[in-house]
Amino acid sequence: MEKTQNKQQVVYGLRPVIEALDSGVQIERVLIQNGLNSSLLNELRGKMKERDVPFQFVPVEKLNKMTTGNHQGVVATVAAIKYRSFMDLMEELSTDENHAPFVVLLDHVTDVRNMGAIARTAECTGVDALVVPDRGSAAINADAVKTSSGALLRLPVCREQNMKTVVNLAKQYGMQIVGATEKGAVHYREVDFRQPTLLVMGNEETGISPELLKMCDQRAKLPIVGEVQSLNVSVAAGVFMYEALEQRNK
Repeated sequence: MEKTQNKQQVVYGLRPVIEALDSGVQIERVLIQNGLNSSLLNELRGKMKERDVPFQFVPVEKLNKMTTGNHQGVVATVAAIKYRSFMDLMEELSTDENHAPFVVLLDHVTDVRNMGAIARTAECTGVDALVVPDRGSAAINADAVKTSSGALLRLPVCREQNMKTVVNLAKQYGMQIVGATEKGAVHYREVDFRQPTLLVMGNEETGISPELLKMCDQRAKLPIVGEVQSLNVSVAAGVFMYEALEQRNK
């Protein structure tokens, strides 16, 4: 194992990555050289599937930039945090009858600084957990942890394969699904955040994906009077989270 220039830890080589998975090391994702094929790679892919570890095929040049060692076509980035299972989290939260769960789902938020800033505000406002997709989302690495002022080390984070499954599970546990969108018909202060709530925040460019937006029980918007018709996602998330905190503290 070595550290790259951005201080993100990596494990490289087919056998070392397999051993890392077997030992329980939390892997963020695995990068595999295009065209690589071997029996060891098949073994690795089986273990990644068992543990729901995302992977992608990349040019060898990308791997060469991540390590100067003999990577054998495989480099794994080590997660800076330990992820939670959303199912286990819901089971845990449901045991407290006096607490209405409040969870924030980040639908493909890609900027590390936004991820860190949202986590920092979430921890400050008593959010129970963040949920992120395992693909197409900002890496929760050392930079994200630093931007969050360490909040990502204290706040539960669930990394899940299918966001629709997460939403359906949340509904089964009695949570209302609130989508934050400029296309919403409800003013954000009209939402009753005292109820168990899953707040969905969308991608910086495209917002909440259409399939998730359809699943929302309410679509809430923030008032905007300027020429720019959208807010930075971390700022918008902060407004929603503090509104929820204010309502719950009354």
